[in-house]
Amino acid sequence: MKASQIALCTLVVLLLSAIQVSVAVTCSPLQLSSCAGAITSSTPPSKLCCAKIKEQKPCLCQYLKNPNLKKFVDSPNARKVASTCRAPFPKV
Repeated sequence: MKASQIALCTLVVLLLSAIQVSVAVTCSPLQLSSCAGAITSSTPPSKLCCAKIKEQKPCLCQYLKNPNLKKFVDSPNARKVASTCRAPFPKV
């Protein structure tokens, strides 16, 4: 299995195991699964990924506080994806 496939599988497992918190938007890290390829590699984010980042923006602070998700959400690639999608990244 390639390293990128392992990273993607790890991300999906972490996203599935994360706690969901209800706010105006249903916070679910799984909603960002369309961004996994862009976050774990250098592929540009899809339109769906950008839409989901914008939708989940109110939840990003919560994701950054979760030690299982922080390493993905706070990675340089994740910040690059957010910037490409024109979704300002929260400062924690």
